Amino acid sequence: MRVGLFVPCYVDAFEPEVGIATLELLERFGLDVHYPFDQTCCGQPMTNTGCHAEAAATEALFVKNFTGFDYIVTPSGSCAHQVREHLTAIPQTDDVKAVRARTFELVEFLHDVLKVEEFPWAAFPHKVGYHSNCNALRGIHHARPSELNKPYYSKPLDLLRKVKGIEIVTPSRPDECCGFGGTFSVFEPAVSAKMGYDKVTDHAQAGAEYVVSADSSCMMHQKGCAARLGTPLKFIHIARILNGAAA
Repeated sequence: MRVGLFVPCYVDAFEPEVGIATLELLERFGLDVHYPFDQTCCGQPMTNTGCHAEAAATEALFVKNFTGFDYIVTPSGSCAHQVREHLTAIPQTDDVKAVRARTFELVEFLHDVLKVEEFPWAAFPHKVGYHSNCNALRGIHHARPSELNKPYYSKPLDLLRKVKGIEIVTPSRPDECCGFGGTFSVFEPAVSAKMGYDKVTDHAQAGAEYVVSADSSCMMHQKGCAARLGTPLKFIHIARILNGAAA
């Protein structure tokens, strides 16, 4: 199975260790993983800002880089959602349609495609609270949103429960947005910060030592909010835990 690894902008710039962990984790399962060196952004910032047409060149480059792979995997729910649902500023050729259909976020790829049953190399003896990125939760269906009257499920928590020693604690409002929202945090900084403060406080009151997420952008925002509040929370991407990070 040939897999193209897409590393999002935030990961590349601020948390390269998440990209490395994703690569190592995929290779643990015997996959033939490739990193196209010409890759850039998926176009999400432009689309979120209402400048979708301006994302055409970026989208075309994405398709050029990732055409021909069996799967494209990325450690970001929002980027996976962008490619699958909004990569439409360019003509929808067969190659474009194939790239969109084959793009998966890491958690759903491990859970739905590989159907991983164990991570024997992973142990994380800490109390963790999980943060669901909004696009991952409601866009690519990582878990059941609390507003829907459907049976409960959570793909990221299913995977985390396979890690030795981990204890999962639940905030009182687990589905609530942290306030990052991409460009929302730029245009509405006061509202964004207040939402972030509420989110990290909720995790702390639940007893979390670590906040875990599948999106580095949300964690970056919450990490800043926790630091300003003096809340002693730590933050780690789920890829690093599943790959065997100790802390």
